[in-house]
Amino acid sequence: MTVLSAGILLYRRSPTAGLEVWIAHMGGPFWARKDAAAWSIPKGEYLDDEDPLVAAQREFAEEIGAPPPAADYSLLGTFRQPSGKIITVFTAESDFEPGGVVSNTFPLEWPRGSGTVRNYPEIDHAEWTNEPVARTRLVRGQLPVLDGLIRHLQGG
Repeated sequence: MTVLSAGILLYRRSPTAGLEVWIAHMGGPFWARKDAAAWSIPKGEYLDDEDPLVAAQREFAEEIGAPPPAADYSLLGTFRQPSGKIITVFTAESDFEPGGVVSNTFPLEWPRGSGTVRNYPEIDHAEWTNEPVARTRLVRGQLPVLDGLIRHLQGG
């Protein structure tokens, strides 16, 4: 069975930084000291009978701790991840600035085999990042999403 995920990639244009995207650093001990290929668009799983945009908005709110901005969202496309998961991504231009990031959490035994289970945030930080830096930060499977945004903004 194919796992479905939906997410939102916000973007803005800065006179000094150029194109910027809103991305999130993944939480938990595995990602704690990593920056390269340790970031993601806010996203999460949904069922095949659910509207992907509604799911993307819900998942954004759960991971960021604030609702996505009221904006004119466009379907950016669907992207198959190396794991086989299919991500449906929506995009919108926004100057989104939450007061902070307060993500939902997940339980994890850490260190592995210790018997100690702790709750970790799904996202521990999110920020606006210019497009060249985002290319180094996003997990490799999501680089096609960034490429899709560039094509979208170029009218194609």
